[in-house]
Amino acid sequence: MLADMIDRKIDVRLIQTALKRSRVVALLGPRQCGKTTLARQFVAAGSLNYFDLEDPLSLARLDEPDTALRPLKGVVVIDEIQRRADLFPLLRVLADRRPLPARFLILGSASPDLLKQSSETLAGRLETVPLEGFRLVDLGARMQGRHWLRGGFPLSYTAKTEADAFAWRRQFLQTFVERDLPQLGVTIPAAALHRFWNMLAHYHGQIWNAAELARAMAVNESTVRRYLDLLTGVFMVRQLPPWFENLGKRQVKAPKVYLRDSGLLHARLGITNQHDLEHHPKIGASWEGYAVEEVLKALQPDDAYYWATYSGAEIDLLLFRRGRRIGVECKRADAPTLTPSMRIAVADLKLDELLVVYPGDKRYTLAAKVEAVPLAQLVTAK
Repeated sequence: MLADMIDRKIDVRLIQTALKRSRVVALLGPRQCGKTTLARQFVAAGSLNYFDLEDPLSLARLDEPDTALRPLKGVVVIDEIQRRADLFPLLRVLADRRPLPARFLILGSASPDLLKQSSETLAGRLETVPLEGFRLVDLGARMQGRHWLRGGFPLSYTAKTEADAFAWRRQFLQTFVERDLPQLGVTIPAAALHRFWNMLAHYHGQIWNAAELARAMAVNESTVRRYLDLLTGVFMVRQLPPWFENLGKRQVKAPKVYLRDSGLLHARLGITNQHDLEHHPKIGASWEGYAVEEVLKALQPDDAYYWATYSGAEIDLLLFRRGRRIGVECKRADAPTLTPSMRIAVADLKLDELLVVYPGDKRYTLAAKVEAVPLAQLVTAK
């Protein structure tokens, strides 16, 4: 299978490092993003050390979980851990043994905030490794157009045709809302979530406005906030927080929202192929969100924000990384130029550098501390 042949060496290395230093490692990301395939590089599917909680046989083996798990040595994988949250107290006990005979790699499709029991029970023992779909660096710079259009989910990216990829994503969205979310205990009507998600696609890359969305949905603001937090917790949406400090300027203090996978965004917008994308009014916002996700995966900053003032100055990303302040502006342009907003951001935020990320192939200087950088070069160099 083509998806299995793509080398995800960065994610493998992150998991290896986490397993060396932590007793329990949670590999968390949306369904179908490749968690199981990666886990099977550490423990074979047929091993006694592998439990798939969607497999009735694995569930039967865990009828007596202590008896099943305590004797195991080495790395133990438990896939779809959110189905058996009752295992977390036992994992705490097993992780506290000295000497430690086994480390646990648990795979889940919900964030620690949705799996509150894990974050409380395994405090100090659990390291989280986030996983999304394929990274651009996994695929190579020449595949950037395909990756942007189809997104990073393996079965979408590797589909034979654009129509097949689009059909897979539409089916994924339907199944996710109508089957996967109810399995996490979500009781929101599927029709309401589909409608909200579709509306959110049109707000992609914009500042969150709960009042506007609540009016459009004919619900109260706390309801749309709950919908947003839910989609954030299952890795479908990114809420990028604002950065604000005392600059003597009125600064925006609401988050920006993005659909994290560009392919799912395009499915929500009805964008089937490259021609549709090139002629869609949201193409600029789509590129911005795609670039933001790839930059965050590549640079792995300590903290990430956006910054905007009511007078119009803004940058898409303000990253704090290894004691430095790095600004990132995402531009879908053949040759980005310096803007007044960039100058203001460099001065007001005291940036060490400002990177203007664009889809071209040449790196060049725009001003002191400001460089135009092709996205593919940035993600492969860091």
